[in-house]
Amino acid sequence: MKSLVALAFFCMIFVAISLPQSGQERQASGFDEEHTEWIATALRSIQVIKVGMTRSELMKVFTTEGGLEFKSATTSQRTYVYRQCPYIKVDVKLAISGPYQDLPTDKITEISRPYLEWTVGD
Repeated sequence: MKSLVALAFFCMIFVAISLPQSGQERQASGFDEEHTEWIATALRSIQVIKVGMTRSELMKVFTTEGGLEFKSATTSQRTYVYRQCPYIKVDVKLAISGPYQDLPTDKITEISRPYLEWTVGD
């Protein structure tokens, strides 16, 4: 009987040690839960944009990067910034319909992974 009580006691200690300590675990990791969730939400909305989608679909999530921008004969390659944070960017190549125009029907042919970078100033 004593060995059964001892076994139960050690099992309770093992379970107590194994369970995550909610507040302590978060503090030990050093992650800010609100910031982490915001970034996760941003990444999910960015990952919606895929090759084959149109410029108009891209522009629902991103906008063109500000600052001085070189305008070439084509607008097929450009950096776009996430609408909710100008530091989150992607580089996009589009199959364009005509020179000097940004048509909503232009198709995305390539999109980079999102990356962080300071905004471009004027």
